[in-house]
Amino acid sequence: MHPEQALFALWRTVGGDPAALERVGIEGGDPGLPSVYRVGALAASTVAAAGLAAAECLRERTGRAQRVTVSLRRALAVFRSERYLRVDGGLPPDPRHPVTGFYETRDHRWIQLHANFPHHLQGILDVLGSGGEPAQVAAAIRGWDGAALDAALAEAGMCAALIRSPREWGELEQARALEHMPLLEIERIGDAPPRPIGAGSAERPLAGTRVLDLTRIIAGPVAGRTLAQHGAQVLLVNGPHLPNIPALVIDNGRGKRSTLLDLRDEPGCDALHALAADADVFLQGYRPGALAARGFGAAELARRHPGIVCVSISAYGQVGPWAGRRGFDSLVQSASGIAWTEQRAARQSSPRHLPCQALDHASGYLAACGAMIALARRAREGGSWQVRVSLAQTGRWLQSFGTIDGGERTPDVRYDDVQDCLDEVVSPFGVVRAAMPAEQLADTPPRFARPPVPLGTDAPCWLP
Repeated sequence: MHPEQALFALWRTVGGDPAALERVGIEGGDPGLPSVYRVGALAASTVAAAGLAAAECLRERTGRAQRVTVSLRRALAVFRSERYLRVDGGLPPDPRHPVTGFYETRDHRWIQLHANFPHHLQGILDVLGSGGEPAQVAAAIRGWDGAALDAALAEAGMCAALIRSPREWGELEQARALEHMPLLEIERIGDAPPRPIGAGSAERPLAGTRVLDLTRIIAGPVAGRTLAQHGAQVLLVNGPHLPNIPALVIDNGRGKRSTLLDLRDEPGCDALHALAADADVFLQGYRPGALAARGFGAAELARRHPGIVCVSISAYGQVGPWAGRRGFDSLVQSASGIAWTEQRAARQSSPRHLPCQALDHASGYLAACGAMIALARRAREGGSWQVRVSLAQTGRWLQSFGTIDGGERTPDVRYDDVQDCLDEVVSPFGVVRAAMPAEQLADTPPRFARPPVPLGTDAPCWLP
């Protein structure tokens, strides 16, 4: 599938105005990175859709249309933004723990462990009854059959995935549960009077719009960052006890303020509801049901704060037996057949992932696009809205594009090759050099009004 075809299909899915497609252009085509998958089409189409949704928000506010252009090369650069990040000219700390990776099981299957957070690492070691060195973990895993270990780790709430072929994935109940789900869900969940997009000056598409960003790592933070680069006031809300990855805090924190609230206690929940009362968008990446148990499910938010747009990003979707399963981009690639397909194409002895966290980044842009479409609908129709995205559905969409013969032999793109795709900002962390927004809007080019800041820098309040 070509990038333009992917964009047109996506725009139909979100119910966008067909005439708007005449004002968007995508330059370049696959392969752009070493992969048999059409990662460039995924990147360019989702970035373009978010850019077009921002342009439509401005048109809703002012009546003024503008052209959107996306370079596939620049879209791929932003899809690897954490790889190209530099702080004061140096690389940030590597977030990958030595135990994270692929391991062969007793029945000659492969399983992937994701152990970058201390509590996830300890939980895996507890299930294995193993020491913490990679060699000890490998020896313990050789005493397990793959499917049994996959099930045991999932039951313990740990982050792992058995490497499956696309056929094996398709036979699972979880895959069947997602078969008839749309790539991106946008639905009205309550009544409220129409509310304009933002307030005050409409110099930028989302100027005056307030976004609560309760996300970590990549997909959700990319969604919040995308809304920020189009003018929204984005307040990142983290729990003081929750682990994070410093490089991703920096890369995905551009344009945002940051505060800390502990939702395990009543004052923290009260403070979040006070913020939600004046928010336009409530963005969260918790497992399905986790925030609802604390009073922040979409239905409850819509009841208490009519007109709010609730955006949820999950790993394996909102339905099916895996809905509550912990997951990250690479694990979804492993479970759904993507890593298996890349391995076969490269003729490697072990599984191989995509050359970027494509499901994360694409899901982030899809979530941002959905949020902006919902804001435009709220302005015309009123109502409270819910947007739902999952990495598994994004991966399924990528797989539907088909593969490229020999795509795995495409030369990689190095840091030196993307210098024109990066810019610098002075921040409390130092001089941050990172990928700039990939979409170009003719009248309101996206930009970050704020540098990234350490977690908890700001008070839990909105700016005027």
